[in-house]
Amino acid sequence: MNRLTRVPRNIWALSLTSFLRDVASEMLVHLLPLFLANVLGVRTSLIGLIEGVSETTASLMKLYSGWLSDKLGRRKELTVGGYGVAALALPLLLIARSWPAVLLYRFLDRLGKGVRTAPRDALIADSITPEHRGAAFGLHRAADTGGAFVGLLLAMLLVWRTQLGQLQLSAETFRTVVAWALIPAALAVMVVALGVRETVKPRPKDTQPPRLSLHNLGRPFHRLLIVVILFTLGNSADAFLVLRAQRAGASVILVLAMIAGFNLVYSLLATPAGALSDRVDRRGVVIGGWLLYALVYLGFAWAGQTWHFWLLYGLYGVYYAMTEGVVKALVADFAPAEQRGTAYGVYHAAVGLTALPASVIAGMLWQGVGPWTGFGPAVPFLFGGGLALIAALLLWVWVS
Repeated sequence: MNRLTRVPRNIWALSLTSFLRDVASEMLVHLLPLFLANVLGVRTSLIGLIEGVSETTASLMKLYSGWLSDKLGRRKELTVGGYGVAALALPLLLIARSWPAVLLYRFLDRLGKGVRTAPRDALIADSITPEHRGAAFGLHRAADTGGAFVGLLLAMLLVWRTQLGQLQLSAETFRTVVAWALIPAALAVMVVALGVRETVKPRPKDTQPPRLSLHNLGRPFHRLLIVVILFTLGNSADAFLVLRAQRAGASVILVLAMIAGFNLVYSLLATPAGALSDRVDRRGVVIGGWLLYALVYLGFAWAGQTWHFWLLYGLYGVYYAMTEGVVKALVADFAPAEQRGTAYGVYHAAVGLTALPASVIAGMLWQGVGPWTGFGPAVPFLFGGGLALIAALLLWVWVS
């Protein structure tokens, strides 16, 4: 609690913004693959492609927006704009009748995320001292995930009221959830616009703007980036976890309840995990999280009963709490302060660009397309768990 008293206004405001935005996002993100599969009849390989393309779009924009925030010496405007674009994209889902419309929504939604993410993370790092950096990122992740928990509860309520007991998601239910999600999405834009203050000053006219280059970010950052890319290659879209649980017999509302449990665990543990990383080697916290991830993915490969998925989603929340905010704090530890926006842009771009092959590979392994004929739903999770073990080893022996 003492550490939280040192958290400044910007981080509280950004945390509230993320809370509201995730209420909106999480009402929908786990229903989207079910909408594609149950209502539009889209194959899992195409769902993986949609997810991968969407994340790639966000990643490319994160790279540019992070560098631009360093060049301009302003981060708030890009952060506000990104939240605004994502909010304006939501109504597309009210009229979506085919997968290209969903792809367009995901493109615009991820474009907005790409614009805001690196400047927002740099705002957080700029607003806090290094010795409290882990706690600040942990608080932000806790708020973000708390919003996801609330969003999922709202989605569950709406699904329960409209199609209790049905295994397949209906179009009417999905569009009802979309309509309600518009409210917190708009509130998030208002909070970030009115509550956040700029943290950096424009560069003097006689100084050279930072170049969009990896060279000046340093060897420790480069090595961290390589290891994160390797881990991410096996970290396919969470849509496959949803489809795996449904394939085992879980109804739509039960899947949402499991994911809500995941978010509750994540939200409760993110701040303590971030604070712990302020007191010990941050790498150790991340390594522990990645080892747990490998265990969870192996579990998803073989799980066949409902209680298996309840347990696995809970452990998945522990993994997220131990890694998401802590890795971002590591980026700030390794990157030069004057290129912090660029570093976050490069980091997020690398993760998102790797998400495209990760999701496509997972979809093909699941579907058994081409050379993967005969493979089943367990294989993507075995692949991801194996890469997580390798990445954890490399982080320990190679990155410092």
